[in-house]
Amino acid sequence: MTKFEVVFITTPAIGQLVPIVEFAHHLINCDPRFSITILIVTLPQRPLVNTYVQSCVATSASTNINFVHLPPVDLPSPDQFQSSIGCLSLFAERHKPHVKQAITNLMATESDLDLDLDRRLVGFFIDLFTTSMIDVANELDIPCYLYFQSTAAFLGFMIHLPILDTQLTTGLAELDTELVIPSFVNPVPPSVLPSVVLEKDGYSFFLQNARRYLEPHALNSVSTSQVPPVYPIGPVLDLTGSAQWHPDRAQHERIMRWLDDQPPSTVVFLCFGSMGGVSGSQVREIAFGLELAGVRFVWALPEPPKAQFGLSDDYMSLEKVLPNGFLERTSKIGLVCGWVSQVSILAHKAIGGFISHCGWNSILESLWYGIPIATCPIYAEQQINAFQMVKELGLAIEIRLDYREGSDLVLANEVERGINCLMDYDNEVRKKVKEISKKSRVAMMENGSSYVSLKALIQELVL
Repeated sequence: MTKFEVVFITTPAIGQLVPIVEFAHHLINCDPRFSITILIVTLPQRPLVNTYVQSCVATSASTNINFVHLPPVDLPSPDQFQSSIGCLSLFAERHKPHVKQAITNLMATESDLDLDLDRRLVGFFIDLFTTSMIDVANELDIPCYLYFQSTAAFLGFMIHLPILDTQLTTGLAELDTELVIPSFVNPVPPSVLPSVVLEKDGYSFFLQNARRYLEPHALNSVSTSQVPPVYPIGPVLDLTGSAQWHPDRAQHERIMRWLDDQPPSTVVFLCFGSMGGVSGSQVREIAFGLELAGVRFVWALPEPPKAQFGLSDDYMSLEKVLPNGFLERTSKIGLVCGWVSQVSILAHKAIGGFISHCGWNSILESLWYGIPIATCPIYAEQQINAFQMVKELGLAIEIRLDYREGSDLVLANEVERGINCLMDYDNEVRKKVKEISKKSRVAMMENGSSYVSLKALIQELVL
């Protein structure tokens, strides 16, 4: 009998790790001959990641998924980078010796197992910011695959970036013309590009990762035939797990009880991700906009991260950041809380709209449950996700496409207008989102497009 081993490594962030774990489950459920080893990079600034991993380990005995913690390494010193992506890329690079040793140990262990059982290491999956691990795969002669936890359009941007770089005579931040990117139908304004590519240091590290996506394929004239095979297997979602490892179960249960008492599709949910937080002045504008709109709401309002690579934390006192009297004036129609199990709330029948930072996991969850989005991006690739959802696909309401730290505030009247459009039950966006919800579920069924693509990937791995 032959068993197939696959190794994963990912950036230590909830948005990257959760899809990897869920993909591992999909792989094993589709073909039980597979077993998975996930290499865990530890970042002390992100305790929520550690909590999630601990919950996975506790339930992994019966799943053929093994979690291996890599030895800790120090973050690079500030004189080596000027951007978060630079730091993360260098941090990943420092793990290469430990990753090589962990995989070597795994291969040695497999060779010592039952001789009647043929165990083969058939693939090493990296993510969009751990491309330095391609070197490890090459040294060990293991096929390497990129698990891209974002949109196909954004992957197209990354693949096109090395070509674009040869055409630029100025930095992307200085461009005053829209960009023609093959994976987008419409020209893309520079204002919706990720913040890191608008910075010199961030751009260089982004470009460095993008170039590695295509190795050893030619970069000077990328065509469809030169891009490695792409297997679209999504949506990959954790539809139940987050409620199980929620750090504040009492708060979660209180929110769910409150939602149970609300009429169907009447509540707006506001949430800006595990690393998302907005300034105090922006919080007040959102609060005033909610009051103007007068809708029922649940607002997950964490404090912005206090340190680089830190996660948002709950405010010690919501009264200090919200407008005077806001909590009292809205006590009958709304809840303001800290970190929440987002997918559990989106699944609730009372939710009718979602004001989101447009992280790709959040978009997939909202589409799965047929909940329309109003866009308020903050960081990473969220601006270009918002652009795609509004301008390319017509699946979201625009509050702002290009908001980011340091930009002009999203004003209360913009929030009010966005909420009113979002909660218009006859708008075309809502109808399209309901259609996409059905299609996303069909895609995951046996013989659906994602299922067929996953089977094709498995065939690639085992051969």
